[in-house]
Amino acid sequence: MKVNTRNRFIIFFLAGIMFVLLTGCAAKHCASDKQEAVAPAKLTLEANSETVYMIEAYDPLESFNRRMYDFNYYFDKYIFLPVVSGYEFITPDYIEARVSNFFDNLREVKNLTNCLLQSKAKDSGVTIGRFLVNSTIGLAGFYDPATSFGWQRRNEDFGQTLGYYNVGAGPYLVLPIFGPSCFRDGAGLLFDGAVKSLCSDVALDNVGGKSAILAAANTLNAIDARHRISFRYYQSGSPFEYDLVRRLYLDLRKIEIAK
Repeated sequence: MKVNTRNRFIIFFLAGIMFVLLTGCAAKHCASDKQEAVAPAKLTLEANSETVYMIEAYDPLESFNRRMYDFNYYFDKYIFLPVVSGYEFITPDYIEARVSNFFDNLREVKNLTNCLLQSKAKDSGVTIGRFLVNSTIGLAGFYDPATSFGWQRRNEDFGQTLGYYNVGAGPYLVLPIFGPSCFRDGAGLLFDGAVKSLCSDVALDNVGGKSAILAAANTLNAIDARHRISFRYYQSGSPFEYDLVRRLYLDLRKIEIAK
């Protein structure tokens, strides 16, 4: 079975460059390691109040991030959500659940990779068991019997792996379409994407129309992922939504890394 060596080299070369650049910045500007490196955002919750509430977040790119947040709002409202609504309209709930299970099963490869990198032997064993059971008894992952066996999914990514090894979050970053992130987690996305691309290249080796299959699968994966997220931009009712989303994201990542 042949793997496209040139494409694999390009993927890992680019991922490696971005990993070095981004994690280097993250290590230098860790929001949690050095208190003096934190640039707090100031919120005044009452129009006539003298009280200023400090929300600790290293956000030197705030001007760019706020513009990207608005871009994501318009993209979500006028492009992404209409497509998701169409998908939900034409697809029965039963089929939607099968699609979600299928992509969750594929993500077990990412989960396993990062469990191994974090030396989590027990979690690695559970993840391998989940993938094998759901890929066979669960009919290629369309069903999830592993959860009924008590084998709960271990959601891990390379951003968490970097955090496990005390790599700082670095500056907060709002990515186009992906939304809230940071320099460390952006590097993690590149690594996880490279692993996914390599696995897809191997799995679909010598399959005709591989590019079309991957494009369709990635599109459906994105639609399914957005379908499962209830968040809607600018519907929180808070004038400080950007700040709240930033705080929630950073706190959530701390929890995920600490577990």
